[in-house]
This record gives sequence, structure tokens and C-alpha cells, in this order.
Amino acid sequence: MRPRRRDATSDQEIVELAALADGSLAPERRAELEARVAASSELAALFAEQERAVSFARSAAAEVEAPETLRARIPTRERARRGPVRHRLVLISAATATAVLAVGIGLAVFNSGTSATRFQAALAPTELVPGANGEAMLTKTSSGWRIELDATGLPRLDRGRFYEAWLRNAAGVLVPIGTFNEGRNVTLWAGVSPEAFRTFTVTREQADGAQASSGEKVLVGAVRTGG
Repeated sequence: MRPRRRDATSDQEIVELAALADGSLAPERRAELEARVAASSELAALFAEQERAVSFARSAAAEVEAPETLRARIPTRERARRGPVRHRLVLISAATATAVLAVGIGLAVFNSGTSATRFQAALAPTELVPGANGEAMLTKTSSGWRIELDATGLPRLDRGRFYEAWLRNAAGVLVPIGTFNEGRNVTLWAGVSPEAFRTFTVTREQADGAQASSGEKVLVGAVRTGG
């Protein structure tokens, strides 16, 4: 049995792609990373995802405002002591967005009232299957994390060949979350939380007795805010 291997794209690269997207990458690293992005469709897809995350976070920070009825219930002296509600909420939102961008993958938790905790991932293609794409929704349940995957552009695999989905943490540890033959309406399950395992990948595999990832990634994406 082969030892479990790490994906080629490291979390450090994802962090640097996020810094490149929001303009905070050190000048001495910028030129090198831009050249690598230009030479790799996988890095280009990840960079595009980070640009979308930056745009989303900045829009959210700019638009947060407390409802008028809530502001009306706050005593005047409390508002004077604490400062304008809108200003404070915007500052909190901006700080949260900065923290999200710092880890480079736009990860956030959605948990409102009795709603389930959810994450989602937009999956970009790699050079192996450039026409593929997909989305995954991860929902917390009492049994674990139910993952609804819908992918297009992946040729059907059978006769001992299949796709396998994985979650990866910052240390590069891969956890398998299920196998399938076609990408439409796939249900997967994970026993680890996307709060710690924040990179989602799909690989091509062969039923050869080896439990480690083949490294043949066809889809890759960062787990982020769900709804």
C-alpha cells in the first residue's frame, strides 16, 4: 500500500495567490508568482477564485448596515457611548474579511438561527480535464458532513476507473470523502470539518489496491462561505 501523498498545490501557494489578488504580496514575490500563474492553468483558476473572494469580501464589508428598527431600539446614550452602529458593524465586517483573505481561501461559517452550518466550494479545472467545472455544498449533520457535488465536463469513468474526492488541511493531509463515476448529483460524506480541511480536490483513480491519492487532480477549489 502506497503512503498517502500531498497534492502538488500547497496551502502556502494558495495564501500567496490570495495576497496577489488583494495587492498585499511582497514586490519581490509578485513577478515570480505572476509568471507561474501565466504558465499554469491550475494556478490561473485558483487565482481567479481568489479574485472573486476578494471582490465578495470587499462588497460585504461595504454593504453591512444594521436594520433601522434595531438601531431605533438602542438607547441614545448607549449609541453615544459605543459609537455609530453602522460604523462599528462595518469595522467588524472589514476585520472579518481581512482574516478570511489572510488564510487565502475565503473560508467562513454560515450559521443563522436553526439553519445548518454550511460551506461551499467552487471547483476549477486542471490541465488534465480543462473543460470541467463544479460546485460542492457541505452541510453539517449529526452523522458528519454531507457533501452535494455537481460537476460537468468530467468523462464517465468505469471498468475499474473512478473519481475520488478529498479534503486537505494546511499540513497537506488528505482525507478521502467518496468515489463516483460521473459528476452529476453526487452525494459524498466527510468525517472531518471543513473548518480545518479547507481545500477540496477531485482525482482520477484506478482500482489497483492503493489507497493513496493518484495525484491526478481534475478539479480543485477552496472551501468558502455557504448559504
